[in-house]
Amino acid sequence: MSELDHAQTTRHIRVTVNGVQYERDVLTRTHLGDFLRQDLGLTGTHLGCEHGVCGACTIILDGQPIRSCLMLAVQADGAVIRTIEGLAQADGTLHPVQEAFWDKHGLQCGFCTPGMVTTLAAVLEADPTMDEVAIREAISGNICRCTGYETIVDAALQAASRMRGDH
Repeated sequence: MSELDHAQTTRHIRVTVNGVQYERDVLTRTHLGDFLRQDLGLTGTHLGCEHGVCGACTIILDGQPIRSCLMLAVQADGAVIRTIEGLAQADGTLHPVQEAFWDKHGLQCGFCTPGMVTTLAAVLEADPTMDEVAIREAISGNICRCTGYETIVDAALQAASRMRGDH
């Protein structure tokens, strides 16, 4: 098999994205972020550096925040994925992190926002008792050039409080 033939190899995958099951034949070289954006039309997942550094492409895969630019779509076969589009409830009710970003003005240009929100949703769903230090550590792999992170951290603290049921 030539290099060109190898580059054009496809595999059949089955993934559940935001509660919907998809089956597709994908090129084995297709990154998961590209698959979500191009094949499924879920353009909320932003691709920034495409080297796993900026965090803009973060999604939730099997409950864990991951960089979709660092994973091939074929590696996600059988996975359950949540993107920024899948965080709100079907009736439009925002996820507590999304609501807190709205309340606390946790974004400016918005490019990093989907990655920040999905990262925080995943970690706060796993542990809503996180304090400011833990939240800052959780988002340390997500780059924001606009906010200085203060409003993002404020939003995360508010979301954590709501998720714990504090008043």
